[in-house]
Amino acid sequence: MSRYTQIRGLGGRSVRRNDAGYEDIRRAAVWNTLTPARFPDVIVRAASAGDVVQAVRLALSQRLQVAVRSGGHSWCGSPLRDGGMLIDLSGLRGCAVDPDSATATVQPGVTGGQLTSELGRHGLAFPTGHCGSVAVGGYLLSGGLGWNSGARGPACASVEEIEAVTADGEQVTCSESQNRDLFWAARGAGPGFFAAATAFRLRLYPHPGTIASTRWTFPLAYVAEVTHWATELAAGLSPNVEFSFSLGTADAGPRPGPKVVTVTGTAFAASRQEAGEFLLPLRHCPLRRRSLSRRQDEPTTFEALYDSSAALWPARLRYAADTLWSDTGFPTLLSELADVVDSAPSNRSMVLAPFSPAGRPPPDMAFSALGESYVVPYAVWDDPRQDAANIGWLREAMHRVEPLGTGHYIAEADLTAASSRARRSFTAGDWQRLRSLRTRYDPDGVFSSYLSPEEAAL
Repeated sequence: MSRYTQIRGLGGRSVRRNDAGYEDIRRAAVWNTLTPARFPDVIVRAASAGDVVQAVRLALSQRLQVAVRSGGHSWCGSPLRDGGMLIDLSGLRGCAVDPDSATATVQPGVTGGQLTSELGRHGLAFPTGHCGSVAVGGYLLSGGLGWNSGARGPACASVEEIEAVTADGEQVTCSESQNRDLFWAARGAGPGFFAAATAFRLRLYPHPGTIASTRWTFPLAYVAEVTHWATELAAGLSPNVEFSFSLGTADAGPRPGPKVVTVTGTAFAASRQEAGEFLLPLRHCPLRRRSLSRRQDEPTTFEALYDSSAALWPARLRYAADTLWSDTGFPTLLSELADVVDSAPSNRSMVLAPFSPAGRPPPDMAFSALGESYVVPYAVWDDPRQDAANIGWLREAMHRVEPLGTGHYIAEADLTAASSRARRSFTAGDWQRLRSLRTRYDPDGVFSSYLSPEEAAL
């Protein structure tokens, strides 16, 4: 085993399973404190793209299968595998902005919060993930349904070029004009991508002059009426309004409030006046007398949005999540899920349901929106003794709506729930193309494919 840690010229750090500090590094590889009992033989913390090349070449020579992580936000801990090598890219945090071309070159360990802050200095923006602590690597590879994606599309649609280390240990550039097939796969393949992406060139957008939100909250019992009203309203909203439902507890603190359904519209506009115009349809609600609260046209910032997300998904808790695309409308989907939310063993658990999270039809790439509606149940709890109850709650939530489903979203799908999760995160044609390209680019299976329930149970 000692030969695994001897990587000539490594600028970062490597540890093997029996080394001091291994367990702390292994646990740090997953943001979720529900850490899977899977143990890589060796973990390499890369400090440069050159380290990644050296690590892949060592893995190839030693017949070690490679898994890759950027920020560790995979709910099911997909990068953490039993045996083999884990290459940790979280230390690759370079970010170079070119305001003249409105592009940025970023490394996979850069978080959404860091990128947003840096771009804001130049009056620019990018549809980063909703949690500021999510690193761009896994987010972009999986598609990237983030802030203002209704107008901008999935984040990977704004990736113009990537740098990647292939299964033979070579560093390549991928774009529409170079290595097009690998570029196609890099925009949506997610944790099954058969290379290690070490940099992304992003197309940027003007920073919104104003961000503002309107929110209505109602008792959960009115979910059918609320979803009918909001669904009719959504058709007339600007694509620059991120519009969504959430089902959960009004206050998930020590003394939780009632279970509620919340409708939120967040406008990304050039001015405060334009934001008000975008949100105007939300001011008048026929159900207002049944509402528990309303916040109208409240100015906000990306930083405040990240703070709100951090309150929903705080660190040091236990998480499980799953996803569903569907062609069934929200009134039916969320009415099915309301009873499940009402009986959740944890008051922190919730369901989120954004309208048109992928926005306009994306270009030719592995990612695709697989339905008209999209829901994400999250089980969130803190007591390890309640693991079975909360994971069981998530599976029950999915069981209620899965017959209405058309597929899953690879970034947040519970790959441990069923062997079909990965396959059903892509169209049939795209799935076959991904398999064919994997055979072409990684014939020896150097890079781990999608986590399976069997592997998760080992």
